[in-house]
Amino acid sequence: MIQVLPVEGLPEVGEGDDVAALIAAAVELEDGDVVCVAHKIVSKAEGRVVDLAEIEPSEEARELAGPDGDPRRLEVVLREAVRVLRTRPPLVIAETRHGFVCASAGVDASNAPASDTVVLLPEDPDVSAARLRGALEERTGKTLGVVVTDTFGRAWRVGIANVAIGAAGIQVLHDLRGERDPAGYELHTTVIALADEIAAAAELAMGKTLRVPAAVVRGLDVAGEGTARALVMPPEQDLFR
Repeated sequence: MIQVLPVEGLPEVGEGDDVAALIAAAVELEDGDVVCVAHKIVSKAEGRVVDLAEIEPSEEARELAGPDGDPRRLEVVLREAVRVLRTRPPLVIAETRHGFVCASAGVDASNAPASDTVVLLPEDPDVSAARLRGALEERTGKTLGVVVTDTFGRAWRVGIANVAIGAAGIQVLHDLRGERDPAGYELHTTVIALADEIAAAAELAMGKTLRVPAAVVRGLDVAGEGTARALVMPPEQDLFR
């Protein structure tokens, strides 16, 4: 049976805080658990917070902000982006240095530690996930998986969904190519984004406004050594690039 358990009672996280210690103290973990953590608490612990009062916006940022946006935030977006794909001021869809294509290059003011601050994505979410996994396993003596999550919009679909931006200790893709369905049809292209599905399940127990930034997905057999980098579409296969 698959269970999704919220990790409740976590305090506001600041730079330098031990996220593994906080989670281990808040929930009893079991072998095979996948600990899903919103990137915000990882980023805050890693000091990936920007004070907008210290940002001088460029002319490009002012143009992208339009009449309704904050040009300082758009300046941070431009600094985090390697490629801007679409704009409708103040909305920017951009590619990050990690290869993620998302709104505002992952720069977000929601759940920031203070007004006039924004939170950035971790420098390397896979490294963050591996570090958190190692610390949790050392503290608990359990074999675990970790997924660092964020909510992304989706082309041609309304609404946002939780996805994996960092992963450690799990399979991130379930490749069904070459297998046959019950009718005997051979699957040729089916590869399941397993880590994204785990992240989406975790979001049901986390929520954007509930102050529950972590959840445990229990009952899966997904141990492996994948990383979320494998979920990024290679440029040569990207039909929309």
